[in-house]
Amino acid sequence: MVKAFVAGAAGNTGRRIVAQLVERGVDVRALVRDRNQAQEILPPEAELVIGDVLNTQSLLDAIGDSTVLLSATGAAPSFNPLGPYSVDYVGTKNLVNVAKEKQLEQFVMVSSLCTSKLLHPLNLFFLILVWKKQAEAYLQSSGLKYTIVRPGGLKNEDNNDRIVMSGADTLFEGSLPRTKVAQVCVEALSDPEAANKIVEIVAQPDAPEQSFHELFASVA
Repeated sequence: MVKAFVAGAAGNTGRRIVAQLVERGVDVRALVRDRNQAQEILPPEAELVIGDVLNTQSLLDAIGDSTVLLSATGAAPSFNPLGPYSVDYVGTKNLVNVAKEKQLEQFVMVSSLCTSKLLHPLNLFFLILVWKKQAEAYLQSSGLKYTIVRPGGLKNEDNNDRIVMSGADTLFEGSLPRTKVAQVCVEALSDPEAANKIVEIVAQPDAPEQSFHELFASVA
């Protein structure tokens, strides 16, 4: 039985992942830092656990008997030059280490398009794409079964555009709703074609309609 641990559960993408899991009847442990705030935005079926990705012991305590981990963490824009390094790299490393120690079955990580493009404008935000890329590499070398999801620009509003999925370093522009990112993450848990792949995703109104299985299978 799948039991999901969601890091970054109160964030704009994380809360949608939690909602998707709950809709499918999956038990969810939602990692949050502020219980009162989380209670206002997360479904009551989710079990709220307090912890911090920079505190490994808190992660070990919070993860419980979860079997899979979905990470939607990310540094919030700020004037702290260590934010992306701490949250996107060190925090993800801590999650990977805990997942290994707990022998979890799968790790799904939300990253970003263009992590391999050093001169991308987003790297003006204290090298955030560089640190996401380093975190991806750490997960890939961990021995865990993984899926790394690299979405384009994130929109809070949903739409009827269809998902376009491609392999690493093949999509460099485009956007999609966070709801669709959440769907891809949750579908990756049950589709063997998603295992040990980096998938880049955007959404386009004129894209062909494909099942999630077809989308994952199309990525080498």
